[in-house]
Amino acid sequence: MRLTLDSLAVLDAIDRRQSFAAAAEELHRVPSAVTYAISKLEQDLDVELFDRSGHRAVLTPAGRELLEEGRHLLRAASGLESRVKRIATGWEAQLRIAIGDLINLGEVYRLVQRFFAEESGTRIRVLEEVYGGAWDALVSGRADLIIGAPGEGPPGGGYATLPIGRIDFVFTMTPDHPLAALPEPLKASDILAYRSVSAADSSRNLPPRTSGLLSGQEVLTVYNMVAKYHAQLMGLGVGFLPEAWVQEDVKAGRLVIKQVEENKETGMSAIAWRTEHKGRALRWFLDQLQDEASLAKLTSAPWWR
Repeated sequence: MRLTLDSLAVLDAIDRRQSFAAAAEELHRVPSAVTYAISKLEQDLDVELFDRSGHRAVLTPAGRELLEEGRHLLRAASGLESRVKRIATGWEAQLRIAIGDLINLGEVYRLVQRFFAEESGTRIRVLEEVYGGAWDALVSGRADLIIGAPGEGPPGGGYATLPIGRIDFVFTMTPDHPLAALPEPLKASDILAYRSVSAADSSRNLPPRTSGLLSGQEVLTVYNMVAKYHAQLMGLGVGFLPEAWVQEDVKAGRLVIKQVEENKETGMSAIAWRTEHKGRALRWFLDQLQDEASLAKLTSAPWWR
């Protein structure tokens, strides 16, 4: 390959320092070595990079294009070098975090923001998973850490867990819905006559989970719990929602809560990770999530309010 990172670094230094001599000083080379590097690059590429007709050499359009694109390569190479050095000290190249759709994403982002301040070089990838999809992401290798895994994990082991806490659900609908006028507790036969809204489990390999649905009931299936919340707020159906999500809507009269004979069990949520994973980035996140105050924020009112 005729193009090298060294030649791009020389070109970059000349442009920033506005002269060959100043670039040579920055690069700790003699001026003739800088001049030779540019002449060699022009010869290899068979293009003129500098217009030398005036008192000072000026980049040609081709030279400017090479410099601008080359700077992307220089930054990528520098980043790669830093990541390799950090990986050698135990920092992962990438940490994949799967977030359950009942988790306050704003709190997760604040945690990620603090992690970036560490300048570890580890890239963070955030995935959203619905219901059992969080466990599926962990056991299938799509995620290294899951925050907001529901209930018990799948058999087979190989992972550790940390309880986040309890998520209370309530059965809700709009005030003008026919079920809102019926006496409590609502019977299954009452609810069966009306459409429910359900968030589809995002599992790819594990059997998908369902909850709060009645056999034979018409169902509107949406892609996550936030979509389910908005669908119910618009009166498209009924169903269970996290109590913390709907408190303001109930106060404002946008939703009503009804007691039902067959209540949805309280959901338990957890953090889980593969025990074979020993990276420093994973350990940093786990250390930040040890205190009860941090865990409680994860299941607080939705971040998009």
